[in-house]
Amino acid sequence: MRVTSPGGDMWQRVQKLLRLNACGHVCVRHVKSKTHLPVLTLFTKHPCPLCDEAKEILEPYKHRFELQEVDISLPENSVWMDRYRFDIPVFHLNGQFLMMHRVNTTLLDRALKKASV
Repeated sequence: MRVTSPGGDMWQRVQKLLRLNACGHVCVRHVKSKTHLPVLTLFTKHPCPLCDEAKEILEPYKHRFELQEVDISLPENSVWMDRYRFDIPVFHLNGQFLMMHRVNTTLLDRALKKASV
């Protein structure tokens, strides 16, 4: 499935950059995890009280996904900073946008069930 968004050309550049990124940090590249769990990516920065709150809310669900955090304040994640600067926390599930600002547990539960089918 091809992911598109407004400004699709920019999205393609982002995808290319992230595939080429060989950093030691989370390199938002969504492949099947070794555990075969869906990958929930949290776009965050420090400090982020809403991100801390979101991680607490996610705690009961952690056995159902692999959590990857992307610190948008790092230089190699500048594309994500440009995109999500005022919207963190932002969540992607298996590389697709899921939600932002606050955790919607109903939406998360529904998406995790769908992803595990």
